[in-house]
Amino acid sequence: MANRANRAKKQPTFEDNPVPQHLRANRSAFTRWFGKAFLRFFGWRVEGSITNAERVLITAAPHTSNWDAVLGIAAVLGLNVRLHFLGKHTIFVPGLRWFMRWLGGIPVNRQNPEGVIEHVNQLVEKHDGLVIVIAPEGTRKKTEKWKTGFLRIAEANNCKIQMGALDFEHKRIVLGDLYQPTGDNQADIANIKQWYTQFEGKYPDQF
Repeated sequence: MANRANRAKKQPTFEDNPVPQHLRANRSAFTRWFGKAFLRFFGWRVEGSITNAERVLITAAPHTSNWDAVLGIAAVLGLNVRLHFLGKHTIFVPGLRWFMRWLGGIPVNRQNPEGVIEHVNQLVEKHDGLVIVIAPEGTRKKTEKWKTGFLRIAEANNCKIQMGALDFEHKRIVLGDLYQPTGDNQADIANIKQWYTQFEGKYPDQF
């Protein structure tokens, strides 16, 4: 009984994952409670914390299912962090568009990638502190080639790159290491992909 109690005490809580003041959202107490309760109900936890920098770009992987977005949204609400994320423009449908925008969604039309970069640039000018979440894979399907746009966005806007992971094997959302780009995009992608090999997506064969 005592060992079980000790293990329970060691489980991280949302209070262990403070968000820097300038990166916090102004969401209601109910919204924050709902995000926390949702993750706890399904047995998930958040490990680590968002780095204390003016601008942070978080890479999110493995991205293998729609559950990634659901769990990510719950974490965003529970942590009360003000962020923006890139999402395929087709999910910004009438009736859902307002909610996605409220969460900080930025619709991405792959036919116009430069438009996304310009949108992010405008957000940087508008906000003192900014968190952007991008899935480098760009798709839920297995792909060998990751998008390098996040490296360009980070460089153009002086963002710290923090690696974030969804680990379905251990039911945890990990806010992990900072990555310092080398200037060689292909080498950077290889290094970042190597870091993610320690995590397992919902569908491992898709990653």
